[in-house]
Amino acid sequence: MEKISQEITLFAEPIFHFENFTITNALLTSWVVVAILIILSLVLRSKLREVPGKLQNLFEIIIEGALSLCDQVTNSRALSIKIFPIAISVFFFILISNWLGITPLGGFGILEKGEHGLLFVPFLRGATADINTTLALATMAVLGANIFGVLSIGLWKTFNKYVNLKVLGGIFTKIREEPTIIIVAPITFFVGLIEIVGELAKVASLSFRLFGNVFAGEVLLASMAALVAYFIPIPFLFLELLVGVIQALIFSILLVVYFTIGASDHDEHESTHNASHNESGSGHNIINESIIIN
Repeated sequence: MEKISQEITLFAEPIFHFENFTITNALLTSWVVVAILIILSLVLRSKLREVPGKLQNLFEIIIEGALSLCDQVTNSRALSIKIFPIAISVFFFILISNWLGITPLGGFGILEKGEHGLLFVPFLRGATADINTTLALATMAVLGANIFGVLSIGLWKTFNKYVNLKVLGGIFTKIREEPTIIIVAPITFFVGLIEIVGELAKVASLSFRLFGNVFAGEVLLASMAALVAYFIPIPFLFLELLVGVIQALIFSILLVVYFTIGASDHDEHESTHNASHNESGSGHNIINESIIIN
């Protein structure tokens, strides 16, 4: 009888092939998660009642709590309602993906011939334990935030966040009133260019943080199961369930933060700041004049 072993790989293992298209176990898990979310949403939609049942009541509590958490980031219920659908969808996708990777369903798979015997390849692997999935999610979050910014404040203002032509043009109109603008304006322009690099850094940090935490958890569970098959891995299993929730929550909150930043109008904030500064200056002048009169 040949020895059966399982390798822990950084990449997702292929399990099916349709001509040149390869289906990996992480991709299959993603499809399963999407199917679960669709079925769950249809079931909830069919059971909506004015007097909620237990399932509807549970999800209403979750949705209301999540929406309140979103309000703490956006400081606007109107903005939260716009961002919330994609944020909660991403949360549940990541959560279920994290949990499917550590369920007993991972015991089902196929056997392939390897160099030292048969290799076991599971049908299901945590979708977020594949860097391709987390890169796709992170890219969607960052690009989506910029598209949301275009829809919220317009293409020109979103473009000026990164290539600030307006501040360069201000050199010629404000140089008499503010001579220091000849130094400040180029610095502000190059800071905008650095923001482009920051957007790429967001993709890297989001994807590698999620991938690293989920993949490390699966490696930990596999290592513990190989050393001690019974009882000892159970506390670590519950720990990974908690980590799955935390990672999904962190990713979703960061998504809300990026979308909120994308929808913020820096010009309006600057004009408000200047107006308050001018009002403060006028107040000081009034005080000084009253002192002189007295």
